[in-house]
Formats: sequence, structure tokens, C-alpha cells
Amino acid sequence: MADTNPLVAANRLGQSIWIDYIQRSMLESGELTQLITNDAITGLTSNPSIFEAAIAKTNEYDASLAEFVKANPESSNLEIFNHLAVADIQAAADEFAQVYADSDGQDGMVSLEVAPELAHNASETIERGLQLNAAVDRPNVMIKVPGTKAGVEAFEALTEAGVNVNVTLLFSVSRYREIAQAYIRALAKRAVQGKDVSRIASVASFFVSRVDTAVDSALENMDAEVAKPLAGKIGIANAKVAYGHFANLFGSDQWAMLAKGGAKPQRLLWASTGVKNPDFRDTYYLEELLGPQTVNTVPPKTLDAFRDHGVAENRLAKELGAAHEQLSSLEQQGVNLDQITGKLEEDGLQSFAESFDRLMLSIDEKRKQIAA
Repeated sequence: MADTNPLVAANRLGQSIWIDYIQRSMLESGELTQLITNDAITGLTSNPSIFEAAIAKTNEYDASLAEFVKANPESSNLEIFNHLAVADIQAAADEFAQVYADSDGQDGMVSLEVAPELAHNASETIERGLQLNAAVDRPNVMIKVPGTKAGVEAFEALTEAGVNVNVTLLFSVSRYREIAQAYIRALAKRAVQGKDVSRIASVASFFVSRVDTAVDSALENMDAEVAKPLAGKIGIANAKVAYGHFANLFGSDQWAMLAKGGAKPQRLLWASTGVKNPDFRDTYYLEELLGPQTVNTVPPKTLDAFRDHGVAENRLAKELGAAHEQLSSLEQQGVNLDQITGKLEEDGLQSFAESFDRLMLSIDEKRKQIAA
């Protein structure tokens, strides 16, 4: 790994870079191995949209799908998907096994998401999360649960049960705090029960660029003198304030007691860090959110850009006061960030649900072709 590689430099500065992408060809071609070896990539995340692109829009899974359907003709479309997805997640987890061992179980994680239709059903999310965790059967799998109100409840129960969880679709600082507090409660319950807390890892996936897109749209109708200083700043400011809460929560006396038992802090994971505004530097969110004890999950295009010309330096903890001022200024202009983040959560859930529905339809079409 070259010293000049900004991805390697970010790792040395304490931030884990995970790739937000999975496809069977990357596992079979050695591409993932190269990312781990050359770029210090230490984890992988998936979601319904990623699997839709991989399974529905390529023929890479057709042979495996046909083989499974012929052996299990009564299987549902969901069961077919789970079979295909679990195989990929297992293969990726095996690729990251050494990273997992070298990081004492904090890195080397691979995420698999519960079906989006369960986002508001805590009990079914818990049940499906346990099933997926058992199906993958790897110590370095993370089950992804959306950060809805029901998701908070499911996350706490799954963590108490010993499951690694990636809580996704977090947009607001208040919801992030709920999640972090639920994590601490769950580990405290395990500790009281005499159960091991040292092998549990978790991340809170805090979305960034989507916040800027929505806020900047709200700023368009305002006076330029007021709007310009805030444009493209609120996503970063929101994330920095969340990071401040992370430092406080995981620097508390309660956490110190758990840490003595080997507990690992739930790291903030920066998601939605691909740049959507063409006026921004294409490495903007990686550079501004680089800091210790965090993760950044990055789509391939952004990963390539950062490798090529990214600047790796710790910026995350800088100008926290300015971040608070920017959020206050936004509120003074009548822009309700809570309403925006609430809408973003709804939109994110809908987007994943639509991707999942399209994926199920594609699987159904493929199995019909097999039967014909």
C-alpha cells in the first residue's frame, strides 16, 4: 500500500473506509481483495438498491438462481433473494476475516439489510434480523436496521441478543442520540446478565449529502446574502454536531464502566457521501468528515476520486462551534431541519422499498423464464 494513497492515509488517521457496493463479479475477480490490500478498505455495506443493481440488472446471478429454484421450486421470491444475498455476504465476510481479526472485531464488517417493508415493525425486524444473522453465520456480519422509532427498539433488542447492527437512514441528531443511548443500554443489560460485551460492534449510519440537497433547495428562495453562507454546509454541520454527542456519550462514566469489560463504542458511519451537487469538489464529504473513531462508507466512483486526488487530514472535530452557529442560523431563517430530516427518512425508506419491490419482480420474471 503506497504511502501516497489517501485511502491508506485516512485509515492511519483513525477513520475506516468501507465500500458501499457489492456484486458477485467483484468477489470472484479478486477486486475486493485488491481493495483490501492496496487501499486499506476495511468493510462493506449493502442495501436494497445495491442488490437490485447487482441481481436484477446483470446476469451474474442467473445460474445460481436457476440452480436454487430447480432444487427448491416452492421457494418464495424473498427466499431466493436471501439465498443469493447471503452467499455474497458470506463470501465478502470471509474476504474481510483477517481485517476483523487484526482490528479485534471492530472492523472487517459486512452489512446485510432487513427487508424495507419491516421498517415500522419492531418485532418482525428482530425476528428477521436474528434469522439473517444465523443464516450468514459469520462473526463479522452486521445486520442493517433502519433508524425509525421501531428500528430503535429492534436495534436495542438485537444488540442485547449479541447481534452486530448497522443502524441506517439516520438524518437527525436527536434520532442518533436515541440510537447511541439504546446501544449503551443494551450493552449494560448484557453486562448485568454476565454476558460478553467485547465482541459486539455497531455503527450508526448518519446520512450527509441528502441533507444538503434538501436544505439547499429550501434556501433557494431566500435572500442570497443569507442563503449563500449556509449552502452546502448543513450536512457537514449536522454531522459534526452528532460527532460532538458521540464524544460526550462515549466519554461518560457509564461508558467507561462498560469499556472496562471490553465494550467497543458504536462508531458514527458517514453515509450518503457521494457528492450530488456538481459545484462541490467530488471528495468534499470524505475530506470534511475525516476523523478518528468514525467510518465512511463510499460508493465506487467517490472511492476512485479520493484515491486519485483526495486530501487526508483530520478535519471532523474542527470548527464545532461554527457548526452549531450554522444550524442556529438555519433555524433563524425559518428552515425547520427536523421536518427536513423527517421527510428524508420517509423518502429513504420509500426509495429502498421501491428498489426491493423491483428486485422481487425481477426475480419473479427470472424464475418464470426458468420454468418456461
